[in-house]
Amino acid sequence: MSNSNDVNRMRLLWAGFMAILAAGVGFAIRGGIFDNWGGEFGFTGAQLGAIGGAGFTGFCFGIIAGGVVADKIGYGKLVILAFATHVLSAFVTFAASSPDNAYAFLFWGMFLFAYANGTLEAVANPLVATAFPENRTHYLNILHASWPAGLVLGGIIGWTLDDKFEWHWKWQLALYLVPTVLYGLMFLGQKMPKSEAAQKGMSIGDMFKDVGILGGIVICYLLAMFFGGMFTDILTGNDATPEEAAAAGQTAKYIGYGIGFALLVVIGVMTKFSVGSFLLFSLFVVHALVGAVELGTDQWAQNITGNLFTSEQGKWLFIWTSAIMFALRFCAEWIEKYLKLSPVALLFVCSLLAFIGLQLAGGMSTVMMAFGALGIYAIGKTFFWPTMLAVTSDRFPRTGAVAISIMGGIGMMSAGLIGSPGLGYLKDRYAGEELAKTDKALFDEYKTEKPSSFLNMDWTKTAALDGTKLQAAKDSVNAAKAEVEEPDPQLLKVVEADQKGDRATLKADSLIPLAMAVIYLLMMLYFKTVGGYKVVHIDEEHSVSEGEAAGTGES
Repeated sequence: MSNSNDVNRMRLLWAGFMAILAAGVGFAIRGGIFDNWGGEFGFTGAQLGAIGGAGFTGFCFGIIAGGVVADKIGYGKLVILAFATHVLSAFVTFAASSPDNAYAFLFWGMFLFAYANGTLEAVANPLVATAFPENRTHYLNILHASWPAGLVLGGIIGWTLDDKFEWHWKWQLALYLVPTVLYGLMFLGQKMPKSEAAQKGMSIGDMFKDVGILGGIVICYLLAMFFGGMFTDILTGNDATPEEAAAAGQTAKYIGYGIGFALLVVIGVMTKFSVGSFLLFSLFVVHALVGAVELGTDQWAQNITGNLFTSEQGKWLFIWTSAIMFALRFCAEWIEKYLKLSPVALLFVCSLLAFIGLQLAGGMSTVMMAFGALGIYAIGKTFFWPTMLAVTSDRFPRTGAVAISIMGGIGMMSAGLIGSPGLGYLKDRYAGEELAKTDKALFDEYKTEKPSSFLNMDWTKTAALDGTKLQAAKDSVNAAKAEVEEPDPQLLKVVEADQKGDRATLKADSLIPLAMAVIYLLMMLYFKTVGGYKVVHIDEEHSVSEGEAAGTGES
């Protein structure tokens, strides 16, 4: 490869790095101000989880829409769209001013922020995968080292400006616009390469054939869930009775499923009803779990650790885990070369480490224990996201930008619909159950009128603790401890119940990487039967692995 091409592809790598850095900075600052929103607007854990979830679901729309058209309209136009949406999201978020309008503005502000992030990854992922075909795992991990780098910067900003200088949350969040301007400048004048599929002139329908009906089911189901939730909010008025709310929720669910089915039919028509690859379907399913456990947990990390210890210690722990991820993502090539681990074997080992780390974190009672447990978890989660993208690019080259964009969308959509709201729901449930068990009268005093639920399912409904009252109890207990005084026993019961709920939530969260480990083990066994893991090119794709592409309609 010529020196000019080497220079150009490195410029693309670092421009993509800065783009994802902007997303990481915004994500970290947002995670650090969850408690500000809860205290100022009285949100429950489930409501905060839903707002945080919008910061993922929007990503799905951005990366899938961008991935579908990227090879046809060019990457430059998508960068302009992402830049404009990042700026717009700031104005929408900052419009939140009272409990009456805060939820809507914060939700849609986070949605737009995530949409911009998704559009950028629809550009950066295929660019790097195309520019570095000889070692995608290594360079995609370097690209995504920008995410934990952004988390470190955002965590330090939050720790300094929130705890030390007590800046308003709007000024803190506005700082993500700095790397936004930088990535816009870095992409100017770049020469964008085309994917292997685009070079061969493949149509969008051809690129979708490996995705097929099987892969379409995964993303269309998640989209159905999203639209169901969106229409539930639209159809349910603030003064609706429980019966009216239930009826609206049922109607919204049917609307969501209808939209999801219609989109699946569109994929079927585009691919001439190709079944798709079962391996790619499996990768999509496991990436949904990756999104739920990695990003869903990250969304709550500062909140949980700050609650178990102190806000400052929580931010240090968040910076610690993010720094581990940042450093290790530069080591993927070394791990593959010297430890002789294939990408799938690396994912298997990481899932086991993530399970162990979260189990230990569920029992942490000192800050040193937290550094150890969360350090193990951080090592485990480091390689999940970029290595999954590398595996998909290696094994399914004819999908171009489509498959890795859909995969990124699935991960973010899962984090937004399942991971972040699910952890918020579990926090509500476990904390409420613990306080009810400790002091029923106190629980009745602190519970919200409206129950918390998961995925709008009636059987999951549980009484949650009121966010404003809970924050007031925490502030009182922390103030008493700071003055070396005995906290109010009743308030201490509330705080301790909330902390036990956090620990139980982390233990429940650990079951996700355990399930991932099982799936990766099955994939390892599969690759062993077909001669081992190796990179596939379009001309040899079907001769190498007809079993993977069964049902695509081609020989």
